[in-house]
Amino acid sequence: MELLDAYAQVLLKVGLGLKPGQKVLLQAPLEALELSRALVRTAYQEGSRLVVSFLNDSLATRLRYEFAPRDSFEETTAWLDQAVLQALRDEDYAFLRITGQDPEYLAGIDPQLIARAQQAQSRTEANQKLRQLISGFQINWLIAAAATPSWARRLFPELPSEEATQRLWQAIFRTTRADLPDPIGAWKEHIAALEARREHLNQRRYSALHFSGPGTELTVGLPAQHRWVAAQTKARNGALFTANIPTEEVFTAPQADGVEGYARSTRPLSLAGQLIEGLEVRFQKGEATEIKAQRGQEILEELLKTDPGARRLGEVALVAASNPVAREGLLFRNTLFDENAASHLAFGQAYPDTLSLEETSEEALKARGGNASRIHIDWMIGGPEVAVDGLLPDGRQEPLMRGGEWVI
Repeated sequence: MELLDAYAQVLLKVGLGLKPGQKVLLQAPLEALELSRALVRTAYQEGSRLVVSFLNDSLATRLRYEFAPRDSFEETTAWLDQAVLQALRDEDYAFLRITGQDPEYLAGIDPQLIARAQQAQSRTEANQKLRQLISGFQINWLIAAAATPSWARRLFPELPSEEATQRLWQAIFRTTRADLPDPIGAWKEHIAALEARREHLNQRRYSALHFSGPGTELTVGLPAQHRWVAAQTKARNGALFTANIPTEEVFTAPQADGVEGYARSTRPLSLAGQLIEGLEVRFQKGEATEIKAQRGQEILEELLKTDPGARRLGEVALVAASNPVAREGLLFRNTLFDENAASHLAFGQAYPDTLSLEETSEEALKARGGNASRIHIDWMIGGPEVAVDGLLPDGRQEPLMRGGEWVI
C-alpha cells in the first residue's frame, strides 16, 4: 500500500528521528501486523542495523482478568521491563510503540483488578527507571497508531469490518499528513508553526492560564521556571524526534499546588481498556478533591490512588480546533488522537523538559514546582466554547484562544 509506506516514512523520519545505523525496538498490537512489517522494512531501508518486534494480544490480556487467580495481580513482568531498559539505555535502541487495540477491550472487567495490575507494574524498579528514561527524553521514542479491525468496529459499527478499517486508515493518513504529496515537507512546515507558538508563549512568561466555558472555570498556575514544549525534541542521545504522531499541541507543566477551580471534559477518554465519559473535576490547591463521571468513574478513581501525585496535574496543553485531527469530526476513542483534537490536562507526571530540567528525579521535579507520579492520564477540556487566557505576573490578562482558535 503506497500510503502505508508514506506513513512508515513519516513515523521513522519525522517521528522517531531514526539515527544512521540505530537499532529499533517496536511494540505493536497483533492486529497491526501489516504496519509493523512496513515499519521493519522501512527501518532497514533507512539503515537500521536491527529491528526487534514485540506483538501484543489484547484478547490474551483480557483472558488474564477473566481467568487468572484473583490473588495473582501483584505478579509483574519486571524482567521484561529490565530487558527493554537495557536495550534503550545501554544499547542505543530507539523505541516505537504502535497503538490501535479495541478501546474497550477490558469493558466489564473489575476496575480494582486493572488498577492493581497496573500499580504493581509501575512500582517495580525497572519500570520506574524506564519511565524516567522516556519522560526525560534520554532516548528517541514515538507513539503512533495503526487502524485495526477491533478499533475500527468501535468507531464505525454500521460498516462491514473491512470497510470500517479502511475508513479508519484514511482518517489516520489525513491526520498524520501521510496522504499529502510531500508528507515530510508538510511536517517541517507544521513543526515550524508549532515552534513559533512555543516561542511566543515562552517569551510571555505567564504566571497562570485561565480556562472558561460550560462547566469549566479553572486557573492553572505555572511554575516560575516552566518551559513550553512543542513537536520536536532533541534527545540526550542526539536524535531529533517527535514523540507523538500526530501532534498538534504546545504544552508545559502546571504548578503542582497551583490549580484552582473546576473543569468538565469535552471529549470522552479511553483509559485502561475502558471509556470514561462526562468527567467533571474540582481542584483545590492543585489537588483533585472531587471527581465525577457519567461512565467509567471507578477505574479513574482507582488509578488516581496510585501515589500522592496522581490526583495533581503534570501537563497543560493548548491545541487549536482547526487542526486535521479536530477537522475529522471523529471521536477516535484513542488518546493519541483525541488529545490532539482539543486543549487538555494530564493527571500525574510532569515532563522534566517542561521545567527546564535534564534530571528526571522526583526531588528535582518538585523543587521546580512540578508534579511527580507513576501515572500520566490526559483528558480533554478544550473546544470552540472554551476560552483560554494568559495571566501575567503583574495581574494583566491576555486572550490566547477564542472559539477554539489561537488569537495571538
